[in-house]
Amino acid sequence: MLPAPMRPTYLDKYVDINIYRAMSKPLDVSLETTHLVRDSCLCLHVQRAARALARRFDEALRPLGLTNGQFSLIMSLNRPEPPGMGSVASLLAMDRTTLTAALKPLERRGLVAVAPDPADKRSRLVTLTPEGRALLAQAVPIWTRAHAAVEDRLPGEPDRLRDDLKALAL
Repeated sequence: MLPAPMRPTYLDKYVDINIYRAMSKPLDVSLETTHLVRDSCLCLHVQRAARALARRFDEALRPLGLTNGQFSLIMSLNRPEPPGMGSVASLLAMDRTTLTAALKPLERRGLVAVAPDPADKRSRLVTLTPEGRALLAQAVPIWTRAHAAVEDRLPGEPDRLRDDLKALAL
């Protein structure tokens, strides 16, 4: 422990912080630049639109206890053969760790099953259970109505927007 005269006091810490702030350089980014980014940044606009869409679909699917992400996930499993984790993660543009975390609540609800791939025990296959298929069948009409309402709000051609978003996702 430092001797009393060398120990920093509360006041010393407070003054040091203020001296540091006073000595640091002011921001070099102008308000005009901030407005330019706000108004033109594709990433910002896509994020805002994605959040708004997510809220709409979350609200629509809430009566079934699903989020829009869970709906997309169980829909991605609606295949003749159970897909591997890698292909599902790739389709949904997420890493395997995130996919594993997203599958856990669906597994607990009995909607999906994750099992070793018989051909490669290191890999996992994800199966939509009969309960998951039944819930998906209930969710599709809800999604259809919500999706139609979103498309009706678009000023342009929905297929053009889909194509543009697909191009950005590559």
